[in-house]
Amino acid sequence: MFSLRRATRAYNGLTRVRYNVTVASTQSVEPTLAPAPPPPPAKKAEAAEALANSAQASSKEDKPSTATRKRGRAGPTGRPLINLERPRQYSRPIGVGVLPVYDQALGYIKRDSKLRKAELEEYRALLKKAESTPDWNQDDLEKLKEKIRILEVQSEINLPSVRWKARNGMADMSQPVYRHLVEQRWREDGPLDMLMERIYQMGVVPDMMPEMHPSFDLRVNFPEPPPQDPVRRARVKRKYEKIEPGVFLLPEQTRRPPMLYTTVFHTDPRLYTLLMVDLDVPNPDDQAFQTYLHWLQPNISLSAFSESPIPITTSHTKYVPPHPQKGTNYHRYALLLVPQSHPTEKVTIPVPTEEERLGFNYRAFSEFYGLDAGKGGGAFMWREVWDETVSQIYRDTLKKEEPVFGRSPKPDPYAEVKQTKKYIL
Repeated sequence: MFSLRRATRAYNGLTRVRYNVTVASTQSVEPTLAPAPPPPPAKKAEAAEALANSAQASSKEDKPSTATRKRGRAGPTGRPLINLERPRQYSRPIGVGVLPVYDQALGYIKRDSKLRKAELEEYRALLKKAESTPDWNQDDLEKLKEKIRILEVQSEINLPSVRWKARNGMADMSQPVYRHLVEQRWREDGPLDMLMERIYQMGVVPDMMPEMHPSFDLRVNFPEPPPQDPVRRARVKRKYEKIEPGVFLLPEQTRRPPMLYTTVFHTDPRLYTLLMVDLDVPNPDDQAFQTYLHWLQPNISLSAFSESPIPITTSHTKYVPPHPQKGTNYHRYALLLVPQSHPTEKVTIPVPTEEERLGFNYRAFSEFYGLDAGKGGGAFMWREVWDETVSQIYRDTLKKEEPVFGRSPKPDPYAEVKQTKKYIL
């Protein structure tokens, strides 16, 4: 290819020189009216054109075309964020008439939805009539209400637009069908299974409580890990990120209270008590472990329409950041939202002192104030180990000397023998 280009350039130069010479000669002999030189032979012109075309084609092969460069550009790699703040309209995945069987199935779903809604209106009229009749049996009235709740879900649960909105964070929690779909996804798609696996695998149950049955989704957000560079560590503002249950966190990440997000499935407001407990604080006197109360906030009202994150306006018990002691194994931290015995009546709990925080007994506390995690609520847990930032927490926050734990040295059976003289003269 190199020799071809070289030949082309050389040929162009020759033709250019010959043309100049020809012009000069014609100008010089113009007064004598000499005839113009004959044109070059056709074969030579065709050969020159072939060489030029081949050289131009080779240069195009070497340089990537504009179309190729455009095709190589990467488009958007992620899907746009869809939620209630950035809503999007549902559109059919397949156009009308492209797949006739899809159109027939969609028409069948819509006809079934209309039949269910007509049946729902009949039951609602019957319920209105029953409530106005004083002699109506109360059990039959409850069965009628349950039938209406079922029909409210069945009349719209198979519509593609409803399922798309529930899947993409655009669910209207005021409607029963969306609450049902969101709860079904939480219970069957893995989040609840992972939470219960970590809670039972790490021994939170039964070390802290005999049983636990969460009834709504509790998500915990802590700041992201600090950068390794000490200069950026002091300048970069870290964002809060979602934490997976059971993971290890750095003590520096949990120096501030977490942001708590909930997805509740009941519409009526109910009161809950927030607790955060460390299960693995060493007790040197008993050579065992005890619990420490890090956070306590009673009378938190939650429903399907509650704000997220939870606006904790009261400061009942001050948040103390986790501080796993030096020389101990990893510590388990449990965060609970336990339902109170009366959903609408507030409880009065005195603020615990520092001495009452250490050795906090959750079983006795929950029994005294009527708290039962086996009847619902939310739960979360994570783990931490000691690092150098724990010393700062003891010095700045707790304002006391940091304890150091470790295994007690084993007794030496030859201690007395080693104290005697080895050789006696």
